[in-house]
Amino acid sequence: MNSFIPRLELRDQNSTIMNFMSPVLAIILTLATSAIIFLIMGFNPIQTLYVFFISPISTLSGLSELLVKAIPLALIGTGLAFCFKNKIYNIGAEGQLTMGAIFGGGVAIYFYDSNAYWLLTMILIAGSIGGVLWALIPAYLKIKFNTNEILTSLMLVYISLYILDYLVVGPWKDPLGFSYPKSRPFSEAGRLPMIFDGYRVHAGLYVMLTLVFLSWFIFSKPLIGFKLKVSGHSSMASRFAGFNQNYLIYLGFGVCGAFAGLAGIMEVSGPIGLLYRDISPNYGFTAIIVAFMGRLHPFGILLSSLIIALTYLGAEDAQLFLQIPSAVGFVFQGLILFYLLGSEILIKYRLRFI
Repeated sequence: MNSFIPRLELRDQNSTIMNFMSPVLAIILTLATSAIIFLIMGFNPIQTLYVFFISPISTLSGLSELLVKAIPLALIGTGLAFCFKNKIYNIGAEGQLTMGAIFGGGVAIYFYDSNAYWLLTMILIAGSIGGVLWALIPAYLKIKFNTNEILTSLMLVYISLYILDYLVVGPWKDPLGFSYPKSRPFSEAGRLPMIFDGYRVHAGLYVMLTLVFLSWFIFSKPLIGFKLKVSGHSSMASRFAGFNQNYLIYLGFGVCGAFAGLAGIMEVSGPIGLLYRDISPNYGFTAIIVAFMGRLHPFGILLSSLIIALTYLGAEDAQLFLQIPSAVGFVFQGLILFYLLGSEILIKYRLRFI
């Protein structure tokens, strides 16, 4: 007698078309679900979705803000691809971003009255080093003690936030800041130049595009990209092929840390210009959605970073014009991740009723 109990059964072959179409399907289902939610809340769903996704980018200023928010998301998402392709689940990019901002910001604060031409380069390098050093901690713990990198990298996020909090209310607090928890403003030589006058999009855009293209080249051509793919598909096959697993773990964490640290220091040396408590609206965590939505492909990540950045802007506009809490932007991001993971399961498995 059939009991109609659903069971997941592994498919013989995954659908290539659905693999690439799943992000599009996730977006469509997210829009449909959001429309239903807004309708239940008593809002016109068409008008609300317009305010969320069209209104923010209807002006040049809005497009500029979209790029400002997409820069760290694309950079961190691309870095995470180096980990996720190797089945290394680095969840601590937010902490690596914060440490990048601290290391680079420390250089900027130390030379706060300098206008040296080399200052900005030093700040960006220090930010990358800070991210790398923080990322290598869970990598070392995983290799040495076989710890779970999800837990250790996540734990380090909160430690980095407490370090930043201590610095901006303590030794790095601006003496002219009326006790507000922030650092001295960076000098002009320590700030990323704006690309267009009157808009906040900065030269970090060029850095991000360069690293995205470089990552695509690494994944598609040289041996390192091939090693990451083989190791991600089968660690046993990787060992039989003679690939050094420890090296690949350090590489994945190191590249991700460098990209996240660079994103952090570009955020504070670009549109912000100083250190304070809340330098990131959870870019490091949101970039996980960006990476999966982009199918771990650098150009896909670049496109998905623009879509996710739009949810930040849309949430701000919805709060301003419709009095909807800005937290609804995180609801959008959560729905996208939910449908992405759901489609990922159904791509690999089929439902059987037994």
